[in-house]
Amino acid sequence: MIGLIFEFGPETIEVRIKDSTCFFRTSSFQQFATIEGIKLDKGGVFKEFPELRDDKDWKKKAIIKFKDKIKNMKTEKEQAQYVIDDLTKFGYKPMYLQKQGFRPVKLY
Repeated sequence: MIGLIFEFGPETIEVRIKDSTCFFRTSSFQQFATIEGIKLDKGGVFKEFPELRDDKDWKKKAIIKFKDKIKNMKTEKEQAQYVIDDLTKFGYKPMYLQKQGFRPVKLY
């Protein structure tokens, strides 16, 4: 399991990656949610997947594409790097990375 902590404005976002599944939570919620349970930014989705711009089911298809991309990666480390790279593009600032059983590592 790998944990990531991001800053986005005044909010802290925590991401956990375990066995090809990403869980998300913000500082205002105590429970983790999968990608289906979070609010997706329409502009961000269209920036990442321009082919979904005219699709009514853009949210469902974006979730499927994200899950497929994560599942095709071999290690949790690869998955964590993808999440860091992806969220950084949209203004999230990666703060810490922690592998299970190790101390957190400050990223920036």
